[in-house]
Amino acid sequence: MLQVGIIGGAGYTAGELIRLLLNHPETNINFVYSTSNAGNKLYKVHQDLIGSTEIVFSSEINKNVDVLFLCLGHGNSKAFLEKNSFSDHTKIIDLSNDFRLTANKNFGDKEFIYGLPELQKNAIKSAKHIANPGCFATALQLAILPLAKNGLLKKDIHINAVTGATGAGTSLSATTHFTYRDNNFSHYKAFTHQHLGEINQTINQLQSGYNDDVIFIPNRGNFSRGIFATVYTKYDGSVDDAKKIYKEFYKDAAFTFVSDDEIHMKQVVNTNKCLIHLMKYDNKLLITSTIDNLLKGASGQAIQNMNLLFGFEETTGINLKANYF
Repeated sequence: MLQVGIIGGAGYTAGELIRLLLNHPETNINFVYSTSNAGNKLYKVHQDLIGSTEIVFSSEINKNVDVLFLCLGHGNSKAFLEKNSFSDHTKIIDLSNDFRLTANKNFGDKEFIYGLPELQKNAIKSAKHIANPGCFATALQLAILPLAKNGLLKKDIHINAVTGATGAGTSLSATTHFTYRDNNFSHYKAFTHQHLGEINQTINQLQSGYNDDVIFIPNRGNFSRGIFATVYTKYDGSVDDAKKIYKEFYKDAAFTFVSDDEIHMKQVVNTNKCLIHLMKYDNKLLITSTIDNLLKGASGQAIQNMNLLFGFEETTGINLKANYF
């Protein structure tokens, strides 16, 4: 059994990570570190875990665990690792954005590999430390990767995507209160969202020299979890040609599927799946992509990366059914 440590155990992604690890056949949760909740049972914070575990939050860190998950806010993972060292055999999976970009992937003697399995599964398998992708970045890259791989991105990419309230984390703000979100819809960080760095980096990894704009408008939805994205760009081929390209690209993907029918978000919520649908209008290809922001967009993908790191079947512990009804 892998001995697992979790840093920053009180947030949404940590709660989902704990739920998955408790049911993973190859893992044992060694500790969940949280200074603000030390001594409390996990289920006092993550109330869906009542009856599932008696583990308490710890103020102590075991530096010899096999794998360490960092569920900290952006900028805090690097600060934590500057103050805390771990054994040479400990593998780290970071869920923040601290190490995702190539310019930031090295930290001391540690190198973080960008952990999007559909992009670089073999690199993940031979890695020691993983920078887990962002939620929007996952949904949007999976919509774009096959075109970039085949050099078919010719013009600007236009993206409109909506995420649930859990994407903002557990801290309250003016735009996360129920009275704001309920029966409401709004955009934020238009054209400047932090995940654009990951997206542009990946596009140029597959299609070097792409210099057109990725125009991204993120939106807040009045639901708890999930991401639904529409992406369109100029495309000269037929929709059948595009489907062949996408299905070939994802033929060995464990969780990404190209649907012949139009998709909706309920098909993926509570799963580690990404569903993609394609349609053509005039000279534009519309790619629709949907994921669960807390699973394929965070904790589920982190488990997927852990499985690859340690040689387990990629789907172990994360074959989940959607909350369809």
